[in-house]
Amino acid sequence: MRELVEYIVKHVVDFPDEVKVQEIKAEKIILLEISVAKADMGKVIGKGGRVANALRTIVGAAAAKLKKRVMVEILEEEA
Repeated sequence: MRELVEYIVKHVVDFPDEVKVQEIKAEKIILLEISVAKADMGKVIGKGGRVANALRTIVGAAAAKLKKRVMVEILEEEA
């Protein structure tokens, strides 16, 4: 699951080397935390949150096959 999110996000941003996806697993829930360069934050979220929502939809569909629940969080870096 982490690889899928990382692949998608790296192809959306301008600085793919700064993309980090951390996967935290629990029994039935997987939490994916995405951090990107500050300049790429808008590209990952998208206008009105469209890109972020599309990413959550894709991950949710993939997770349904595994009978798991996946939560995707986009982390904001402290400046």
